[in-house]
Amino acid sequence: MDELIRVTPDREKTKSMAKMVEITLEMIKTINAERFSSNIVKEYYDVIRELMTAVLLLDGYKTQGEGAHKKLIEYMEKNCRQLTGREISLVDELRITRNRIAYDGFFVKEDYLARREAAILDIISKLRSLVKDRAG
Repeated sequence: MDELIRVTPDREKTKSMAKMVEITLEMIKTINAERFSSNIVKEYYDVIRELMTAVLLLDGYKTQGEGAHKKLIEYMEKNCRQLTGREISLVDELRITRNRIAYDGFFVKEDYLARREAAILDIISKLRSLVKDRAG
């Protein structure tokens, strides 16, 4: 994959990233989903992105610049069989939704989150396991 930058795997950095993920997940639990569903969706996407970045880093790669998040998702689709096609599609949908929230002032409805939260948490669980397995 030409779009990826080769780097030295960094287990210490991935440990720090995993710790930040845990703190963010704790914070999400304290947010009122009815009032702040857009914020929660954004945070969940950031957690997923951070975990995917950790997987890439453990594999000796990183992405940067325009389209970096899309490249990250494409890498996961090609190299991480733990995630199903449906889960990859959801991650990409979250990426697009997060961009709409961040750049267009888009508000998601509470039912959007309610319909997807279980699947989002499954993805996060799989990615946490993947990071743990690859970190050794």
